[in-house]
Amino acid sequence: MVEKHSVPGGNLTGWDREGYHIDNCIHWLTGTNPVMDGYAMWKELGALGNVGIYRADALYSYEKGGQRVSLLRDLEKLREELIALSPEDRWETEALIRAVGAMKAVNGVSGVDNSRRSTAAERARALPALLKYLPMTCGDLAKRFKSPVIRGFFESLLTESFGAIGILSVLATFCADDGDLPVGASLAMARRMAARFTGLGGKLRCGTGVRKINISGGRAESAVLDDGRILRADSFILAADPASAFGGLLDPGLMPKALSRRYENRKLRRFSSCHCAFACELSSLPFKGNLILELSEELKAELGARNLILREYSHEKGFAPSGKSVLQTMFFCSEGASRSIIALSEKPGEYEAFKLGIARKTEDFICRRFPELSGKLRLLDVWTPATYKRYTGAEMGSYMSFAFSSGIVPTFLSGRVRGVKNLFLATQWQQAPGGLPIAAKAGRAAAEAAARIKA
Repeated sequence: MVEKHSVPGGNLTGWDREGYHIDNCIHWLTGTNPVMDGYAMWKELGALGNVGIYRADALYSYEKGGQRVSLLRDLEKLREELIALSPEDRWETEALIRAVGAMKAVNGVSGVDNSRRSTAAERARALPALLKYLPMTCGDLAKRFKSPVIRGFFESLLTESFGAIGILSVLATFCADDGDLPVGASLAMARRMAARFTGLGGKLRCGTGVRKINISGGRAESAVLDDGRILRADSFILAADPASAFGGLLDPGLMPKALSRRYENRKLRRFSSCHCAFACELSSLPFKGNLILELSEELKAELGARNLILREYSHEKGFAPSGKSVLQTMFFCSEGASRSIIALSEKPGEYEAFKLGIARKTEDFICRRFPELSGKLRLLDVWTPATYKRYTGAEMGSYMSFAFSSGIVPTFLSGRVRGVKNLFLATQWQQAPGGLPIAAKAGRAAAEAAARIKA
């Protein structure tokens, strides 16, 4: 295995700054319920097994106009909270809760304590409750509610143009105990997986990228590394961003046509985000978990984003020195904004000023909402789409694949590269919206295909 960065894991990573740990990747990990196939996959990969799982009561909370709504694990409590918040939306809330329950069954989880696999009959019975949401975006779903805070919540979690089926899946995954946090977070998980790989005899080469893959006679023959070394193998599995790999490592004409069409599909969009990490002089922050705040109109214009997501890590005792805590923030960037930031990074002085500007505006906004944090925050780091591109090679700094709009049912693409018998893709781009489970699924499919070729 060849890894461009000095540590394995790609986006599944974290780093230390001044005695604090910054986590980059996992907001929730699909596959944490032991009854699911995803859990067995993670256990086989060394990611889960003898590892603690942190299960919070709420995944995200959203604030607007002095009101707050939270995505609660307990569906009945979520129903009660939404109805208490907005009695006039009772009918729509009841329909939504039924749809989330149906999505749980379709995803494979059943039982009052989420301890049983759903049957084929249960999955079939559940499908009709989901059909009315398929043509909707999250914005369309939000408009069905009268409450401004409930509307804002559904527009903020995945953005308003994302398919409503996506948000139902997020709610169902969390409520099924299948979307939680492995203790140690992202970097620890990457290290466990690397140890599993090397423990089975795999060789890991970090700190050098691949410059080119040589193709001859319909076969991949060798890989030329950035340092000039040449590696030969029976098969090659490509885990890089296809938009960078085809046209870089490989002829652009080799990209699978089905994948090319996804890049061209206007209902599938790419995105990235900007982040800040702050050291806090307090032992705890004035919120728990993940909190979404709507930005002021001024900041919406300046940052090109509608909401700011705050994250705290009180469940990870080793992430901050005793008596202190770490606060991280993020806001989403469109493909156009991401490309502009990447272009700006070619001008170091302007780029550094841009990052410091983000940090200052973010800190000011947080302290206006939470005055008790004034004078208690200190900037640790800022990272942007340009950071992701530099470390992972992703063309526009994407760390997920395609955000899908209404009417899209995500399907998995084969990793075969037509015309090259022993070259396979193992990327999150083979199924929207990407992420760790899709990447792992693609890796398994590629490894099995490569084994069949060798046999």
